[in-house]
Formats: sequence, C-alpha cells, structure tokens
Amino acid sequence: MFVKESRIKPDGRQIHFYASKPFDMPHDMPSPDVQAAESTAHLRWHPLRMEWVAYASHRQNRTFLPKKSPLAVTTLGEEPTELPPGDYAIAVFENLFPTLSQHAPLPPVMEIPTAASKGVCEVVVFTQDPLTHLGALSIQHIALLLQVWADRSKAHAAAGCKYVLAFENRGAEVGVTLHHPHGQIYAYPFIPPIPAQEFAAQRQYTGGLLEDMITYELTGPRLLHARPEAIAWVPICARYPYEVWVAPQKAYGHLWQMPESAIMDLAATLKHVLTAYDRLWKKPFPYLMTLHEAPYDSEHPFDHLHIEFSPPYRSEGKLKFLAGTELGAGMFVNDSLPENKAQELREAMYG
Repeated sequence: MFVKESRIKPDGRQIHFYASKPFDMPHDMPSPDVQAAESTAHLRWHPLRMEWVAYASHRQNRTFLPKKSPLAVTTLGEEPTELPPGDYAIAVFENLFPTLSQHAPLPPVMEIPTAASKGVCEVVVFTQDPLTHLGALSIQHIALLLQVWADRSKAHAAAGCKYVLAFENRGAEVGVTLHHPHGQIYAYPFIPPIPAQEFAAQRQYTGGLLEDMITYELTGPRLLHARPEAIAWVPICARYPYEVWVAPQKAYGHLWQMPESAIMDLAATLKHVLTAYDRLWKKPFPYLMTLHEAPYDSEHPFDHLHIEFSPPYRSEGKLKFLAGTELGAGMFVNDSLPENKAQELREAMYG
C-alpha cells in the first residue's frame, strides 16, 4: 500500500506525492519561473498509415540540460523548481510543455482529419536524489513506483483517456534532456498503434499468447531471471540486440489488478535487469523502458501486461541506428542472436 497527497501548483498544474508511509507535506508548492509558450498542440490523421500524428511546436523551447535541474527539490534562496522539500518518495506532476493536455486548443481545419490533442502528459520523479538511478533504488522503492504507475493509470482511465503509457528514457543516446532520475506518463485520447496491435494479437490468439511465450522461455536459452510471479527474458523475436521483456507470469491487463506479492516479484525482477544492464560494460546503460498495459476499451481474460526495454546499443560503443529497412519498410534487422545476448546479460547479472 502507499500514501498519497495531492496539491495544486501556483500555475494551476496538479502535483501528486507518494510514499510507503505517512509523511508531512509542506503547503507551499513551487513552480519554475519559466513562461511556457501557449500550446499549439493538435493531431493530424495520416491517411496512408492510418494513425494519428501529434504536432506540438510550442515544445521547441522546452528545458534542455539546464545548470540546475527543475526536478531537484527547491532550496531556500534559490530559484524555484518543480518540487518542494518533504519526506515523500516519488512525485508526479503535469508537464510544463505537454504534447497532450486537457486544455488543448481547437485543431485547425485542414484537408485531412484533425483533432484536439486532448489527454495528459505527466513527469514522474523517481526519487529526490539526483545522483542515483532507477536500478540503484531498493526493491521496495521500485514496487512503490509500480503502484504509482497503477494509480495514475487508473485515474486517467476514470477521466476518459483511452490508453496510458508509462515510460523512462535513460541516457543521452535516447535524447534525455534532464538527468535527474525520472520518467513520463502519456494518457492518450486514442489507442496508439503498437499497443493496439499487440493486444489485438493477444485477443485473437486461442488462449494466453504471452503466457504461452513465457512457458517456453522458462527453461530456454533466453531466460534471464524468474521468480514465482514474474519473469525477465530476451524475447525470441527481439528487434533490438539487448531487448528485454519483463512480465508477471500470470495474465493481468493492468498493474492495479496485481496482488502485492506479484508487484514485489515484478519489482525485484526489474531490479535484476537494470543491474545487469549497468554491469554489462561497467557503466550506465541507456535504454527506453515502456510499460505495455491493456487498452481501456474492454476487459479480456488473456490481456497480459509487460515491460519492454529497447536499448540503443548493438555492442559496446556501437549504436543500433534505425535506418533504411527499419524506418522505410518497418522491418527490423537484428545483427545478433537473442540467445547470445541473453547469455551476455546472464553473465552480467550473475557472474
């Protein structure tokens, strides 16, 4: 279980604080002294790909590698940041430069369908410590983060959003502009293409698709770590050389449906993966981590959430660039075998 406190910042944005035990919360909420440009965000329909594209030119001048991170705790006598002092563990607040907003302007009228960029973009600050990282946090802290994701996802579902994606970009190689440990949450007004395709495949399969995949990975060469209620493995169909999936062994569509024991096993498994990544080359390992939960359109007994890691390296010092066949045709080329990369990661994890 967790304790939650919510406040309104001086500029009107919501902020939520989480901890594993009761905490004292100051009443004064700071906001950075930054004048965000008026939102121009809207959606345009791509007729050939049959998907929405977001346009948010007001984000051009968003914060980029500042001397002091706006995610640090505000200190007396210095310019205000996003966070007040306090003994909370995790904070979530609305992004100052959102692509999706509940106050999105009306879209332009064009020759193709357009729509308001309605939704929510939130920043999730994993910890007040700017010098640590997700994998260095305790299993209990990572479990709290999973509960925070569950709480925000449930709130956005209740508010009418169609899909919620929690994710973390780690490292300059994937475009990180603030190095304080943090992630983001996007609550969409539609179901984006990748989760739509993944969960359509699960629902068309006879039985549990991901459960069956997990069954043959439990004793296979791509297994990284298994606990009674969670598992991590390099998928047999990995598109990226060091791609890893983490999932509960039982099918749950949403984190909020998982019992505490499964949350703890999932947190412990995540920590094993994150530790292995950093041990691999004995330096911080960049990645994109995304939580794939079920859409909110309907309940299905075999909807199975999972977490995907998509690291940008194909080997030490060599980036995996998405180029001709990947971007032009949508067919990935992986110039390594998942079984070999799983062996590397296992050696880093347990060696």
